[in-house]
Amino acid sequence: MARRLAEVAAYAKVSEATVSRVLNDKPGVSEATRAAVLTALDVLGYERPTQLRGQRARLVGLVLPELQNPIFPAFAEIVADALSRRGVTPVLCTRTAAGVTASSYVDMLVEQHVSGVIFFGGQYHEARADHRHYHRLTERGLPVVLINAAYGDLGFPRVSVDDSQAIEQALNHLKSLGHKRIGLVLGPDDHVPSARKLDAFERLQSAQGGDASLVERALFSLAGGQMAGTRLIDRGATAAVCASDVLALGVIRGARKLALDVPGEFSVVGFDDSALMTCTDPPLTTVRQPIAAMGHAAVTQLMSQINGADVSSEEMLFEPELVVRSSTAPLRSSQTDARVASVG
Repeated sequence: MARRLAEVAAYAKVSEATVSRVLNDKPGVSEATRAAVLTALDVLGYERPTQLRGQRARLVGLVLPELQNPIFPAFAEIVADALSRRGVTPVLCTRTAAGVTASSYVDMLVEQHVSGVIFFGGQYHEARADHRHYHRLTERGLPVVLINAAYGDLGFPRVSVDDSQAIEQALNHLKSLGHKRIGLVLGPDDHVPSARKLDAFERLQSAQGGDASLVERALFSLAGGQMAGTRLIDRGATAAVCASDVLALGVIRGARKLALDVPGEFSVVGFDDSALMTCTDPPLTTVRQPIAAMGHAAVTQLMSQINGADVSSEEMLFEPELVVRSSTAPLRSSQTDARVASVG
């Protein structure tokens, strides 16, 4: 019992005495604190006391496309914490290599009578994917929030980073360092955030006299980034802007396999500013998603729906922030001449 009190108190961020009062259904505890303690019991797997079993915690599904990309666990941590503080139990669902899909998770969450679902990436931003499970949620009237760009308008509230601003910041930074042949590494062609980045890249390059054709696509992986980066270098690029930090690390690996120094002979900008990017070699210059602000906005929108308020489906765009580290550097003029000559 003592260990249980200590664990629940630590999770709910209250004293053990407060946990005891809640478990014994004593007065003098606020509703928010009582809800946080009950949520902690549910999350930690402890059975509620008999007199409290009818007070079932509200559940909210958090559906992620993967956990290998560190940006998704970071988003989930922020959202799960915000939900728990509101007395809501987060249920984490991740697509797996064994074939558990977002559609399967939607069916499972509906069976568990969740109060709502927050999606982080996934099939809603893949133009050619099956979107029927999202429409099932619409038909049921279940509150839903989508984080980052959705294909078309499924009618759900959306919280997204401004991909156009991200590309503009990255391009301006590289051009200020003297780079002219700047490439872009994106995800698959039906990936909506990548499509938005491409639109911004083509618009800005055309307006500023740059080469808008230096674009390569890849799966979101180190290997994909390595292959795409190698192709850009073969085409004469001296720098690359990438649609994720994972892709950027792959590009750096590809440049080094070609015996190029990063950033001395090739500069790389990532996107996300996910965990440990200060610890890479070199530390990665990247465009940071404001995940704390985005995560809290998503929770606010979901809870408003759960509480019966009307929430606009108009997309909320959040401005990213360029974080300059050590993977970008001024271009050497001799480097430019040699690279262009080899392509020509």
